[in-house]
Amino acid sequence: MSKAAIAPVLPRRPRFRRASESPAFRVTEDDFAIIRHIARHRFLRSTHVASLAGRSLDRTNDRLCHLYHAGYIDRPRAQLDYYPTAGSAPIVYALANRGARLLRAHGEIDLSHIDWGRKNREAGRPFIEHQLQIADFEIATQLAAERAGHRFIDAGEIVGARAGANHIQSNPFTMRAAVTHSGRRHEIGLVPDIAFALMLKNGAPRNFLVEIDRGSMPIMRTDFSQTSIERKLRCYLAAHAARLPERQFGWKAFRVLIVTSDEYRVRSMIGALQSIQPPGAAGSSLFLFASRDELRATDPLTTTWRSVDGQLRPLLPQ
Repeated sequence: MSKAAIAPVLPRRPRFRRASESPAFRVTEDDFAIIRHIARHRFLRSTHVASLAGRSLDRTNDRLCHLYHAGYIDRPRAQLDYYPTAGSAPIVYALANRGARLLRAHGEIDLSHIDWGRKNREAGRPFIEHQLQIADFEIATQLAAERAGHRFIDAGEIVGARAGANHIQSNPFTMRAAVTHSGRRHEIGLVPDIAFALMLKNGAPRNFLVEIDRGSMPIMRTDFSQTSIERKLRCYLAAHAARLPERQFGWKAFRVLIVTSDEYRVRSMIGALQSIQPPGAAGSSLFLFASRDELRATDPLTTTWRSVDGQLRPLLPQ
């Protein structure tokens, strides 16, 4: 084979260090949408971005690579221990300072006052993995809703519809519930991992708060001042009884979805709920439980969820 027939070998770009000279390229509307998706979810895998963008993974990876080396998005270094032993794992992306400035320039929410480079460097693996589990659920729900012809309404849109409402703290879905336990009153802050709504094809609204359990929190503790699943369940029941979701974000009815690691933990959580509010008691039907394995096999809208009586229930009316 002649030398003229041999294609030049281009240098491989560093995976977690930006190239000293990024190739010139123009940020397209699709690129801007990618930056917006990453900003909204905090951390996304390349596979998440491809699903949201409706693109092939190869094409998505090409644009993500350009955006990374141009400084619009970041690759958190806490994922470095995936490589090289798991080099085929999808790369995780986060918003970078230049991307935040671009969003501000296009009239999006202003995130440019935050040093995203520092935040991304300081983010640890447990935090990133929890955020990715949150993204797994929310993106799967959004795509399933779109396939079924329902409208998915994310937290940002819900907050926008309530513009001017006096929400507690900076997170509009923070609730502060008064819980009485063993004769003592506790004021406890409650921040769900996800808040979303669905507008069904028939026009009926459905509202949801979601907890993505990592499997590390004790189900019950003798000291109620410490975090536990039982305490979290009691907080949601108290918030429901006090109609906090209605007052804070206009929801007269909602369900709490709890996603956890396995079936054993699902049963343990249901047992804790039954000890607080047995089936048929006020508020006991508020919760639905599922394991991550169940959700991976289908999606959040078509899987069946376990209720307080241990029975399988559909999330949406059939």
